[in-house]
Amino acid sequence: MIHKKLLNPRRIRKIDGSFAFIEHRFRGWINYLSPEELLLYFFLVLAADEQGLSYYRPETIGSRLQLSPDQYRAALNGLTTRDLVAFQAPLFQVLSLPERRPA
Repeated sequence: MIHKKLLNPRRIRKIDGSFAFIEHRFRGWINYLSPEELLLYFFLVLAADEQGLSYYRPETIGSRLQLSPDQYRAALNGLTTRDLVAFQAPLFQVLSLPERRPA
């Protein structure tokens, strides 16, 4: 068993004011998502408010993430199909993780 110790005790992460978080269970999803889906998911998590809502324009997201329109659409479709994100223009909602990841 690895003994853990703080590498830099003066720089411990903490939630202070605004926040973004990814559920620990998300690690089980990593192998099921494409790199573009992961990138878009992380962007939406960072952009979301406390209810998971954000409203960036698709063109802005694609530009910031260096995704082509086709890559962006495929990534968004993958996230909505897997029930990780809901989208109804102009709103995105990062959803609570489903009970089970895809088989």
